[in-house]
Amino acid sequence: MKGDLFSSRHMVQAATEPGMSVENAKCLRYAVDGEMYARQGAMVAHRGDLRFERKGQGVGGMLKRAVTGEGLPLMAVRGQGEVWLAHEAQNCFIVEVEPGDRFTVGGRHVLCFDPSLSYEIKTVKGSGITAGGLFNSVFSGHGRLGLVCEGNPLVIPVSPEQPVYVDTDAVVGWTARLETSLHRSQSIGSMLRGGSGEAVQLMLQGEGVVVVRPSELPQHKSQQH
Repeated sequence: MKGDLFSSRHMVQAATEPGMSVENAKCLRYAVDGEMYARQGAMVAHRGDLRFERKGQGVGGMLKRAVTGEGLPLMAVRGQGEVWLAHEAQNCFIVEVEPGDRFTVGGRHVLCFDPSLSYEIKTVKGSGITAGGLFNSVFSGHGRLGLVCEGNPLVIPVSPEQPVYVDTDAVVGWTARLETSLHRSQSIGSMLRGGSGEAVQLMLQGEGVVVVRPSELPQHKSQQH
């Protein structure tokens, strides 16, 4: 079938340099020259000489995942070639992690990342048990982190003068220098539903940004992820 049968905006162009890029709103492309890491099962297409291998987390990582429910089922992609990555047609975006900075994110939002980044699973400070045990993956190093979420993400600046309050089901991640704590407020929605009238948000204070998706993940789906 000839390529000119399709709109040019859907045609894939050759990669100009190694690394991660946004192919379209629903897909990231990674031009591999050596190694990279991605969520298991995220590959939708590839070309070139590439090998896909499941990446173990070690005994410590397995124990953390069993206790926290948070974990990154990863695969290593090695060789030279291109791979396209996606997850359930969710929107894709890229976060640049700079030296000395850290970015904390829920594991279900991670699609892929550069091998120069490392991560560890940590409890969200100040979340306590009430937030369902908020555990996130904290990335550090220098490189790119590919993320997914439902809809276009909102990137909200946080300043010492203006803390931001985020629904715990809607938060994607934030710069790890921000301080976190739980905040309770009266919820008209829960009152109308006959609930307790108390809602819990994650309060972020300090200097940085928080990434929020424009939807709340239903509880049953959150547990599946």
